[in-house]
Amino acid sequence: MEGLFRRPGYTGPVTNSALRTALTAGGVLAAAGLTTAAGGFLGTRDFALREVTAPVLESGTFDRLSRFHGDGRPAGRREFTILHVSDLHMLAHQKMKQRWVSALGALEPDLVVNTGDNLGEREAVPGVLQALDPLLRRPGVFVFGSNDYYAPHPVNPVNYLLGRKNPPGDTALPWQDMRAAFLEHGWEDATHRRIDFTVDGLRLAVGGVDDPHLDRDDYPALGGGPNPGADLALGLSHSPEPRVLDQFAADGYQLTMSGHTHGGQLCLPGGHAVVTNCGIDRSRVSGLSRWSERMWLHVSSGLGTSKYVPFRVFCRPSATLLHVVERPSVPA
Repeated sequence: MEGLFRRPGYTGPVTNSALRTALTAGGVLAAAGLTTAAGGFLGTRDFALREVTAPVLESGTFDRLSRFHGDGRPAGRREFTILHVSDLHMLAHQKMKQRWVSALGALEPDLVVNTGDNLGEREAVPGVLQALDPLLRRPGVFVFGSNDYYAPHPVNPVNYLLGRKNPPGDTALPWQDMRAAFLEHGWEDATHRRIDFTVDGLRLAVGGVDDPHLDRDDYPALGGGPNPGADLALGLSHSPEPRVLDQFAADGYQLTMSGHTHGGQLCLPGGHAVVTNCGIDRSRVSGLSRWSERMWLHVSSGLGTSKYVPFRVFCRPSATLLHVVERPSVPA
């Protein structure tokens, strides 16, 4: 064993004591690595529901809705709830995830927003539909991400850590079948469309773009900003790229919603992201933040990962219930 495990600059023989120390240190490091890997894998199943309050509605909105509904409306309502789900990256065998997502239907949100990357493999469409079934019975809107169109493939993880974009895979996913099912249940596809509809008296204007991560976004295709008569204007984009967010803000959208980042996925303790995998800064990698004076941004941490990187470290998979409320009134 002489000559093994030498310290830099040390030329003498390795003693039994030194060898034991080296082996012990190596064992500790190996155990720590295995523990981290195991914890990261188990972290993919540690689902969480997050709740945030988004003060984006004009003061007096709910008073107007009460007058609209008259005596038939429940008194005292002061919020509109949006359930934001994203990045399921569903695999057919992920029954635990499917059950957890399905249970979100008990929240009875006013609106469901799905910002894409639902699929993790070709066989996953039935699992996605089973998971989302109770939510498909609620009003909903969606846009797609790269992992709705193309199956994941092994990539160089160094590119991710260095902020380099990996190319999409070559295997097409059956997104058309999933889209057809979403539409059949009444969800609206906001991809390069402006949609106006009403939910329980609240007038919504929704505009969305295709995935900027694949450079599929065509913001001018929206043909202008949201309906100025809307109570709430939502902008949807799978990846929260600044070029798209700036356009939403300039056109008067009040709240934009995205996914894609996985909250950083491999984070430092405390959930501090190392990378965002897009153009936003790390402070906005998940949760609610103000993008401009009049627009808020919500980024979902998402509920899954690529099957080739099945780890989440200090970054729980999550969905978010947004409580949309009125902005504080400004004193006269």
